[in-house]
Amino acid sequence: MKEVAKYISIDPEVRFGKPCIKGTRITIADILIWLASGMTEKEILEDHPALEAVHIKASLSFAAHREEIIKIIAA
Repeated sequence: MKEVAKYISIDPEVRFGKPCIKGTRITIADILIWLASGMTEKEILEDHPALEAVHIKASLSFAAHREEIIKIIAA
């Protein structure tokens, strides 16, 4: 997770505190939505020159880690 942390920032002043790629206003959710909609990594990188392939991989890793730590509490 330390490796991912150097690419992602959470700042309440940027995109309402959503996790973003450092130095951009592109959220992890934006990247996941683009991938889920069928965009390829190449298309994302062409459309958003501020991004690098490592940012997409960091976004996936961040999301996977977040999913891993979610606990469901039975009501």
